Amino acid sequence: MSSYRTRRRFVKATGVAGVAALAGCSGNGGDGSDGSDGDGSDGGDSSRLTWHAGGTGGTYFPLSNEIKTVAEANTDFALNVQSTGASVENVGSLNDGSADFALIQNDIASFAKNGTGIDAFQDNAIENLRGVATLYPETITLVTLAGNDISSVADLSGATINTGDLGSGTQVNAQQILESLGISDYNEQNAGFSQASEQLANGDIDAAFVVGGWPVGAIEDLANTNDLEIVSIAGDNREAVKEDASWFADDTIPSGTYTGVDEAVETVAVQAMIATNAEVPADTVQTVTAAIFDNLGELTIKTDFITADSAQDGMSIELHEGAAAYFDA
Repeated sequence: MSSYRTRRRFVKATGVAGVAALAGCSGNGGDGSDGSDGDGSDGGDSSRLTWHAGGTGGTYFPLSNEIKTVAEANTDFALNVQSTGASVENVGSLNDGSADFALIQNDIASFAKNGTGIDAFQDNAIENLRGVATLYPETITLVTLAGNDISSVADLSGATINTGDLGSGTQVNAQQILESLGISDYNEQNAGFSQASEQLANGDIDAAFVVGGWPVGAIEDLANTNDLEIVSIAGDNREAVKEDASWFADDTIPSGTYTGVDEAVETVAVQAMIATNAEVPADTVQTVTAAIFDNLGELTIKTDFITADSAQDGMSIELHEGAAAYFDA
């Protein structure tokens, strides 16, 4: 039996309580070196907000730190940005209050809020989850090394695949895609983007799924020292994936995005978004939202996509009243 099936049984057994327990326990977790309590709390200081991001090798973490700089320059709040296992873990952090804001995928947000979609949330809706804004497409990148003889999704049968951190949106998307395309015979590894790049370079895995806005730093670093191949999810494969999961949209990684990858690669994408929980005060959410979207010129990451006009495109859950106050003003 594939480790994928074993993993699904594990996630189903842990349920939403396990998701919440993951919060703050990621292998990429913050160390509290910025003066925080190190456990995601703000020590009772209402001017300190905890913001959960993702792995340091993806887009969530550097973008979150740019947002931290903008928010702290334009409000009285201090943001404690923490590296985490990303979307599913971050939902748990928002649910139990150990995070005030987090970046998550729009599909994971919908699953969590509606108690459906994946085993971790099935019949366990996260009712206090609220949306703030959508940001940019998160591209599904299936990366391997040129010498691994993997040129199509079908070649993944029997391979060792890093599907992303345990409990991350990347893992969920990877498993969705593999299941849609009938790939069940594979060995699953779970690690963040940076470690996955090291695993590829060392020959410990054959391929890795990475979900994030291109270019992803960990893939850029790998491409500078290795010959990469980005495996396309196109044609009938792409249609099958979208038929099984309506939140996927067509996407293309432009030629030249990564060193040595000279042709555009067709794939699919989900949407990155800012989320919070219903207990965060409306004026806090409105103030932070205004600081971000009134000062977009101070950001350098994904600036072609992040706009106030598009900030509700693909919003998959109920908007927090503070965010609504800003966008409706």
